[in-house]
Amino acid sequence: MTVAKTLNHYHDLYNRPDFIPHDPICLVHAFDDRRDREIIGFWVAILAWGRRQTIIDKGTQLIELMDGRPYEFILNHTEADRARFADWKHRTFNFEDTQYFLRWLQQYYRAHDSLEDAFARHLTPEDDTIEPALRGFHDLFFSLPDAPHRTRKHVATPARKSRCKRLCMFLRWMVRQDENGVDFGYWTRIKPSQLCLPVDVHVERQAREMGLLKRKQTDWAAVLELTANLRAFDPVDPCRFDFALFGAGVNGAVPEDQLPVRE
Repeated sequence: MTVAKTLNHYHDLYNRPDFIPHDPICLVHAFDDRRDREIIGFWVAILAWGRRQTIIDKGTQLIELMDGRPYEFILNHTEADRARFADWKHRTFNFEDTQYFLRWLQQYYRAHDSLEDAFARHLTPEDDTIEPALRGFHDLFFSLPDAPHRTRKHVATPARKSRCKRLCMFLRWMVRQDENGVDFGYWTRIKPSQLCLPVDVHVERQAREMGLLKRKQTDWAAVLELTANLRAFDPVDPCRFDFALFGAGVNGAVPEDQLPVRE
């Protein structure tokens, strides 16, 4: 198969609703309110390293600690309520980080109805990528007094040449208009064409095998290179190929005769 046909082949295999229960995005789909989905989507995306089932389990615990109503809890909880999170952690994300996330989200949602503005305010229609949005969000997120220095490692920025995998994934969830019903497409002030690929080890390996990524370092410049190459196949929605590269990278090759019928 050509590169274009291979990408579409794997996209069609993995951009499906039956992908949802096995991915952390299932926790976001569990809610109907957009604000619940934003809060849990953002937090679960930040936790997204390690085994997917572990991430789902930790996200489920987080939702339970918020009494199953993330937006309501964020808006109305007291400082004393934060003590219940003392024993909840994921890898290096600990109670100090959790307290800051709760504090920032509360002050933000008491002034804004959507997390979209925290990213989109830094972006113009002329920007080719979400890089200004990621840089601006990082600065905004750590603008509260006494922001813990250690928490900065959990919220990436291109200013540190990071791949920003987790934030790129969260923005894919919120921005992409997905007729298959995996991504949500709530946000309209960021264009799908501006999104960048969430590059993890699976995406990186598959992209290199397909000749879509040449840069030796896996940094922000590599993300831009891969995303630019994918725009050649779909300039309007290059991030739809995240399904192709991640799915093929995790599950290996699938015979061409299993290509789903495209309607």
